[in-house]
Amino acid sequence: MPSAYLLVSHGSRDPRQEIAMQQLAKLVNNKLESNLEKCIIGGVVSPPKCELVGTAYLELKPEPLHKQIKRFAESALASGYHRLKILPLFLLPGVHVMEDIPGEVALAQQAIAQDIIIELQPYLGSHAGVEQLLAKQIAQSRENHYNQGWILLTHGSRRPGSKKQVQAMAKNLKVVVAYWSVAPSLESRVKELVGAGYEKITILPYFLFAGGITDAIARSSQELKLQFPAVRFQLAEPLGANAELADLIWDLINK
Repeated sequence: MPSAYLLVSHGSRDPRQEIAMQQLAKLVNNKLESNLEKCIIGGVVSPPKCELVGTAYLELKPEPLHKQIKRFAESALASGYHRLKILPLFLLPGVHVMEDIPGEVALAQQAIAQDIIIELQPYLGSHAGVEQLLAKQIAQSRENHYNQGWILLTHGSRRPGSKKQVQAMAKNLKVVVAYWSVAPSLESRVKELVGAGYEKITILPYFLFAGGITDAIARSSQELKLQFPAVRFQLAEPLGANAELADLIWDLINK
């Protein structure tokens, strides 16, 4: 059964994030086409351009997510698709992943014809490959002649149990975790590492794309440089819309 795919992110007023989402959707579509020899829609054998990848947003859009899903599902059904797979592009199992998105998907399924099935896939951060991408970043920034520490900086959530995954990942990567919205903060972690004698500190933003928060992190990094002039600071890039991330998405939507 041919499937259409919808990538769902939080949403942002920053245009860079929507541009990155469109780039990632294109990469995923290319991945789908390269792994598909042929498909059959409406009884007709079609060449590889028969997969459909779209984007939707949980917040900051005129339509609520369930209406975006409904509109996309109806378009997919009209094109001959009878299954829609939804992938939440979230890195942590906070309230959006565990409650908000499943609720919106349920509303969308109730509102459309039963001729198309909506399947909610695991959220992106649940894939073990995300940790491997971070490990690659760490390996690339490692300098043997420096007493170097790493801080994995993520947004954070007050939802009980939401920190377990990122803490386990940080332990595997041998880094410490800081949170942008809850304790422990970036500054407190920096003070701990400076007190332990680290000469270089690399901050790894655990975010998908550049945006308002990563800009604020960059400003905070500059302030930390002034506060601790004897320490070398390095700020890594967020994960970004790239082929490696598209590979992880491809793997999740095929589970």
